[in-house]
Amino acid sequence: MRLENPRLKPHGLASSNCENFSRPQESQFAYQKLNHNPVGLTHIGSAGEAQMVDVSPKENTKRIAIASCKVILGKKVFDMVLANQMAKGDVLTVAKIAGINGAKHTSNFIPLCHNIMLTHVRVDLVMNQEDHSVKIEGEAASSGKTGVEMEAMMAVTVAGLTVYDMCKAASKEIQMTDVRLERKSGGKSGDWSRV
Repeated sequence: MRLENPRLKPHGLASSNCENFSRPQESQFAYQKLNHNPVGLTHIGSAGEAQMVDVSPKENTKRIAIASCKVILGKKVFDMVLANQMAKGDVLTVAKIAGINGAKHTSNFIPLCHNIMLTHVRVDLVMNQEDHSVKIEGEAASSGKTGVEMEAMMAVTVAGLTVYDMCKAASKEIQMTDVRLERKSGGKSGDWSRV
């Protein structure tokens, strides 16, 4: 089955001439589901369109978020990183700087994120001999009107991708896994922790 002339409806749903998507009642049903918004998704407007949230009425509060991920290198690459023998240079230092830079540029890559003035970014990379991995933890902080979860997640993701880039010539089997928020504090929703 071939899709022809895909276009974007005003409410943000993609449609086409494909029989599964061309029936008006199905589009209307999906449109109503978006508008129902029972969990209060803030990035969906009243007509179901994507929107950037207006945070101007919110109070400035201290906000902190911590995220983590793991890059599984395999024994050969792990030993090379540990001995600082990768051809591209010091993997952990470059990845740390990349992670910090990633946090600072989050709004450039995630379209509906606010451009946040960060007060602190920390990225730590720890070698784990047991599974030949690098555990990455990132922390972002701000005193502002919106949370910094995405900045913390971006920090560890960019750091992990940088580890991969620095090591990919030695192995194509490297895996980046378990990218996740660990905890956050501040804002209307208060504190949250995975454990």
